[in-house]
Amino acid sequence: MRDAGRIAGAIEVLDAVMNRHQPVKDALRDWGKAHRFAGSGDRAWMSGLVLDALRRRGFLRHVMGEDTPRALVLGALGYAWDMDAAAISATFEGDEHAPDPLTEAEIAGLSKGAPDDTPLHILADVPEWLGPSFERAYGADAAVEGQAMAGRAPVDLRINRLKAEPEKAFGAVSSKIKRIEVSDLTLDGLRIPETDPRAKAPGAESIPAYGKGWVEVQDIGSQLAALAAGDIKGAQVLDYCAGAGGKTLALSALMENTGQLYAWDYDGRRLRAIWPRLQRSGARNVQVRDGKEAETLGDLEGKLDCVFMDAPCSGSGTWRRRPDSKWRLKEEAFQRRQSEQDEVLSKAWRFVKPGGRLVYVTCSVLPEENEDRVAGFLEAHPEFTPVPASDAMAQSGRLAEGAQERLKAIEGRFGALQLTPHRTGTDGFYVCVMERSA
Repeated sequence: MRDAGRIAGAIEVLDAVMNRHQPVKDALRDWGKAHRFAGSGDRAWMSGLVLDALRRRGFLRHVMGEDTPRALVLGALGYAWDMDAAAISATFEGDEHAPDPLTEAEIAGLSKGAPDDTPLHILADVPEWLGPSFERAYGADAAVEGQAMAGRAPVDLRINRLKAEPEKAFGAVSSKIKRIEVSDLTLDGLRIPETDPRAKAPGAESIPAYGKGWVEVQDIGSQLAALAAGDIKGAQVLDYCAGAGGKTLALSALMENTGQLYAWDYDGRRLRAIWPRLQRSGARNVQVRDGKEAETLGDLEGKLDCVFMDAPCSGSGTWRRRPDSKWRLKEEAFQRRQSEQDEVLSKAWRFVKPGGRLVYVTCSVLPEENEDRVAGFLEAHPEFTPVPASDAMAQSGRLAEGAQERLKAIEGRFGALQLTPHRTGTDGFYVCVMERSA
């Protein structure tokens, strides 16, 4: 396909996302079924354009003057892909599959940029009702933090030492993917940098090292969060909100298959994906407990060295990867998540033994889901004391050289860490470590 046809296709896909409320992946799949002539490279090109339009939707609708699929796609070409109006018009010329020619209003929108009085929520590319939350969290850096959240994300891998040493895993990955970097935050992290928006991203899960279990796809921020469990070799550990098991696998690797790791989730359906992942990873110390909490976890109360809780949240920390979710988040759902976080905190702590550790994690960048929830918990449970998250991570022995000092410099209230694309080059994660008095 020529680029003009791809642009027209991207407008159709974005229309399905915005007006028929389809996830991007589903909308792109359905478009591909109806246009069999389009290859995988065409679909990847269109997917990149649609996702970039959604990542910057707030800013683009402001400068383009419309919140339509066409306006957003054209705006993404201009402001995310650096094509001016003349270049876009030239792309359309002579192609019968091209969208209609640019209007005068569209040409003006592609050239005016953001004026000095542009509101913060537009500069940060967040829903208007979240503007005050962003400003509270990041102050003068709110706009730049939001802009980083509207960028593209790399693909990160975690080396699984249960199956391969770092040198072996790196060699296997780099033999298939030429652009690969070693993380400067974790010893087991590898990064495939974000690609040109017009190029097809490398499929990390298709490389042999992944199939062998030598590496797992996991954002480096998520890897850091798991390190906050500390030195847990031989320990008794509960992954309280295990979900599909990403952090369960990381915790098992930290434990080096010693001790006992229990994986449980309040929604048992989410645990289904954990079984093939456990088999591929070589984890042998994981006991999956599927069922009602009182029945399946009752024997663990007050007995665990570490309870790791990746709490349900808005998912705002993953907006780079799932930009449509940013615009679908509603105030009511946001408040409901906070209630759920309070509920799981009120239950999870009971499994921590005296002298043990509770690790509270969210993939959120919003203080209402993070320090506000921790503040309420600590007020109700004075037997828990927060400890610096960077110190806990250092105890794991898996931080890269100099990483602890970098992380300590951004620790906030309660010694917690708010990881963000701007601060740490990772997805957004909040990590707070609390220890129960002996």
